Amino acid sequence: MQITNLKCAVLGDSPIVRVVTDEGVDGFGEIESAKPYLGPVVEMYRPFLLGEDPTDIERCMLKIRRFAGFKPWGSAVSAIEIALWDLLGKVSGLPVHKLLGGKVRDRVRVYNGGVRPELRGHTPEDYAAAMREMKAAPEGFTIIKEGVGFHGFMAPNVPDFFYGDLRTGPRHPNRGTLTERGLNHVVDTVAAMKEVLGDEVGLALDMGPGWTVADAIRVGRALEPHQVMWMEDLLTGDYVPWVHADQFREVTRSTSTPTHTGEQIYLRHNFRELIETNAVRVIGPDPCDVGGLAELKWVAEYADLHGIGIAPHGVLDGVLGLAALVQVCATLPDNFIAFEYPVARPDWWYEIVHGLPDPIVRDGFVEVGDAPGLGVTIDPQAARPHLRPAEEDFFSWDQADQ
Repeated sequence: MQITNLKCAVLGDSPIVRVVTDEGVDGFGEIESAKPYLGPVVEMYRPFLLGEDPTDIERCMLKIRRFAGFKPWGSAVSAIEIALWDLLGKVSGLPVHKLLGGKVRDRVRVYNGGVRPELRGHTPEDYAAAMREMKAAPEGFTIIKEGVGFHGFMAPNVPDFFYGDLRTGPRHPNRGTLTERGLNHVVDTVAAMKEVLGDEVGLALDMGPGWTVADAIRVGRALEPHQVMWMEDLLTGDYVPWVHADQFREVTRSTSTPTHTGEQIYLRHNFRELIETNAVRVIGPDPCDVGGLAELKWVAEYADLHGIGIAPHGVLDGVLGLAALVQVCATLPDNFIAFEYPVARPDWWYEIVHGLPDPIVRDGFVEVGDAPGLGVTIDPQAARPHLRPAEEDFFSWDQADQ
């Protein structure tokens, strides 16, 4: 078997990677919709992989792995790796979790991720109302994550929140020292949310990046009575191409409130210092940014050796990303906590992809299936109308594939 083509197309809002072979078997991976379009980057890897045996996954990855970097630039390599596992599973008739060593759990815990209520305002009471809505959600989540601090809408909507000039725009642009009012607002908001959730549902916090080390220590200590699951990306994180392990370690050593980071990190090499110095209590690699499924599993096992938990980041707006997360998380050691549950948008994704459980989330868990590959298939006929005109041949086996 040989790879005869490597394709990328945007399906809805999500870039999809397809590995094509000379034996009529293909594999699929996904790049989350929030990323810039990386089709040309995927195409850059095509000459490295043409003629290779796709079932020799590590040999294929050795040829392309070094040509990428921190989020978003590792997502193309990651999607290709996932597509190779999907293909190998189809060829062998086995689910990916069997190929990764076998599952250690029959269902995987998830937290809300893509299921988020709309905040009606920015007071602690507004956040508490959102938690009441989330607690009643039919998915029955046992962990709920909400954004506070510099992650989300708090900084631009709470007067005198921090000392600094307010920046507008996407990707959490603000950074600086919180005012006393700002710090108290964060703590009061968390207290209001935990009053609603009680000890029945865990509360995780997406908080940055952007905090100073001193403020991170202050807020961690102030939140200790509320027993939150973790404080995510306080110092660095989402779209920040460095780690600051030494600074995270200072925060982690100063409070019993668990720290968390990792969704932006590409490859095990860039987790090494975080893990070996116990700089955080929880890591959160994204399979579509870290380098793929085998890379994520290696990182999880290394973290487990150092007493660090893992709560993988979700693949925004993706069914294929969801399927990949289920497969790899079924195989992770006991340091696995939960992964961030992505919800596909637009809704027609659920009509063109077959193999998902119904309902997908029950009592806060997703059942692990045994269908080959990622466990899901795309219906090409149903999907084709959602492709851009220039990419209508994405599902075809054309002359370029021979």
